[in-house]
Amino acid sequence: MSISIIGRSIGKSVTLLLNETAAILKAKGEPLIHLGGGEPESRTPIDAITNFTGLLNSGEIRYTPVDGTIEMKQAIIRYTEEYYDRKVDSENIIFLTADAQGVLPPIARLNMNQAIYHFISGYTSKIAGTELGLGIEPEITFSACFGAPFMVHHPFYYADLLRKKAEKTGVTVWLVNTGWVGGKFGVGKRISIRHTRNMLNAALEGKLDNVEYRTDKLFGFKVPLSCPGVHEDVFDPSSAWGNKDEYWIKYDALAARYIENFKIFAGGVPGEIMASGPKRLKK
Repeated sequence: MSISIIGRSIGKSVTLLLNETAAILKAKGEPLIHLGGGEPESRTPIDAITNFTGLLNSGEIRYTPVDGTIEMKQAIIRYTEEYYDRKVDSENIIFLTADAQGVLPPIARLNMNQAIYHFISGYTSKIAGTELGLGIEPEITFSACFGAPFMVHHPFYYADLLRKKAEKTGVTVWLVNTGWVGGKFGVGKRISIRHTRNMLNAALEGKLDNVEYRTDKLFGFKVPLSCPGVHEDVFDPSSAWGNKDEYWIKYDALAARYIENFKIFAGGVPGEIMASGPKRLKK
């Protein structure tokens, strides 16, 4: 069967159908609040519907910013808490990375300067299947603010916004690594998703607040030594390597990549942020 035949057999998504319907209604002059289609689909919060309907009836309609208004976000939070009996967490920020080198710890607690450094760095790995043209071997990548193509200002502009919001609410910032353990891609294995879930749940529920931590030798962030439902060896990545000397060589090489990448931001970043990056392994 040809690709063209397969393509014709695929139906339109619900999102496209909604957008087409909205365009037809607008052309007919029907009163319409077009919030745009987005997937995955979900029910609109009742509080939001009430607010939008009231505005429509009052004639006080205006376009909202692309990322919505604070009232809209608060309505979504209330809806989530009321109808799903799930508290919307405002005490933790999670940075996700996938370290295909197999050297970063599975979770680390960052101070605010470290959080800004890692946010600007945006380290992760490009993995086969996530982008066109990638081979089997994952590639190290740094994407400022974890979304460089969409950032029109210097990354520190966004990082400073993050700092102000984080400090205002007193959140804890975590770096969670879902990459490899026991060696790089092709040698080690992917971190257990069960372990990742247990660590995330523990962080969000405050169960890591009073455990003992170690200071990472190269990056300086704090790594917990224990967590409910996770074996203690998991928090020492070097213990899973057959050759610990090779582990430290690889870890030092990753630190060097971080440092080299951050040089492009040096002109617009305060010195205390620059100093919060990793240090090379002493010879």
